[in-house]
Amino acid sequence: MPLRLVIVGGGQIGGAIAAGLLEASWCTAGELGIAEVDPVRRAALAELHPGVAIDDAVALDQVDAETGAVLAVKPEAAEGAARLLGAAGVRRVLSVVAGMSTQRIEAVLPGQAAVVRAMPNTPVLVRKGVSAISGGSHATSADLDWASGVLGALGAVVRLPERQLDVVTGLSGSMPAYLYLVVEALIEAGVLQGLTREIATTLVVGTLEGAGALLAATGQSPESLRAQVTSPGGTTAAGLRALEARAVRSAFIEAVASATERSHQLGR
Repeated sequence: MPLRLVIVGGGQIGGAIAAGLLEASWCTAGELGIAEVDPVRRAALAELHPGVAIDDAVALDQVDAETGAVLAVKPEAAEGAARLLGAAGVRRVLSVVAGMSTQRIEAVLPGQAAVVRAMPNTPVLVRKGVSAISGGSHATSADLDWASGVLGALGAVVRLPERQLDVVTGLSGSMPAYLYLVVEALIEAGVLQGLTREIATTLVVGTLEGAGALLAATGQSPESLRAQVTSPGGTTAAGLRALEARAVRSAFIEAVASATERSHQLGR
């Protein structure tokens, strides 16, 4: 019986999608396949997901025109993998390949196969991801609904024009790394001020989690919440003054711009 979904690329994102879909009961293990070239990774996936069809390539006898596919390989391997999907008869592809346009993927698929491009971020690993999707020239509203259903099992989904997906890559796609860098720096700051690394880590990680939850729960703007913590002439004001003096705000703006431009380059 043909699979419901095949994931090409069982790395971090591909593996997270598989785990999230199974956990959310979007599909059963028997309805899911993963194609992964690395034998070590294949073995790890097989241990994690008993019953899932895991091989080094898409098994032609396990897919048909009703089988959806997630393309989750590195950019340099994307076109070749898409060709294999097309040869196998897959007609609907959700691509999470950074910087790869729907047009480039459509060009190597036969006929008018539907391609939906997406940019998820690594919190999909804990089903707290944020993903943006955009349909290619042959994608219908039903195809976008399907893609939203896949990624919706892993977190929030927004729909945007494809021209904005490079910005999404530079913002939410790369944002976990930006935040982890901030967390590293704050932990180090606590240690330099006399805290143990364990205590500093607990304080910083817990505060980050709580601040994010507060921001999401209240619906207040970050400016408003920041003002509530900042008393005139107080300790927080002194800390914020030091950050602004070192152009931290501008540094983040430039980081997003640089990552966005790099995504543009990868798509050319």
